[in-house]
Amino acid sequence: MMLKHEICAMQILLVAATEFEIAPFIATNTNFEVLITGVGMPSTIFHLHKHINKHKYDAIIQAGIAGSFSNTLQPGQTVLVKQDCFADLGFEETLNYTPLFETGFANKNEFPFTNGWLVNNNDSFFAFDLPTAKAITVNKVSDSLLQKQQFIKNFDADIETMEGAAFHYVCLQENIPFLQIRSISNYVGERDKTKWKMKEAITNLNEALSSLIKKITN
Repeated sequence: MMLKHEICAMQILLVAATEFEIAPFIATNTNFEVLITGVGMPSTIFHLHKHINKHKYDAIIQAGIAGSFSNTLQPGQTVLVKQDCFADLGFEETLNYTPLFETGFANKNEFPFTNGWLVNNNDSFFAFDLPTAKAITVNKVSDSLLQKQQFIKNFDADIETMEGAAFHYVCLQENIPFLQIRSISNYVGERDKTKWKMKEAITNLNEALSSLIKKITN
């Protein structure tokens, strides 16, 4: 679903999986075009690619919530994602998980990948007062301790989402400057939502997003 707004001088598209994640920004900023892709990688790739084939942008920003693997990134904290990957693309055999790029079935340095990662090398977008993070993207979230341990072992990532790598993949393929911004709502594996900090994460995400866009466009 696309939410039409008046476009600012610098052509920026704001992308999110769900509208509620960026509702505060939408309510107070009327000069941006917003694309709501839906949850997950397939929906993100399809809707984003379809949209940018019809419209031209100077930059695209993806905003949303994420789960944290580490106590160093706590619920409510906001980060900029430096690199992302399709973490559950691989082989699982006898409780052992091998990422696709470690199986020999794919070249981990074939464009747009760098050592198996989708890296944002636009350093000008990281000159802001926010920490950077390494992310992984998965097709499902769960409370599986084994899955969590497998991802930590194979990727040593800071956060987990369901759309980030898809967003990086499209932007890198189309050579469009991009930035992924995420706020931590919970720790990975914690399915008791009473312990999540969803409200705080969304508030902080939208405040950081507003500040970030002002700095980019000024």
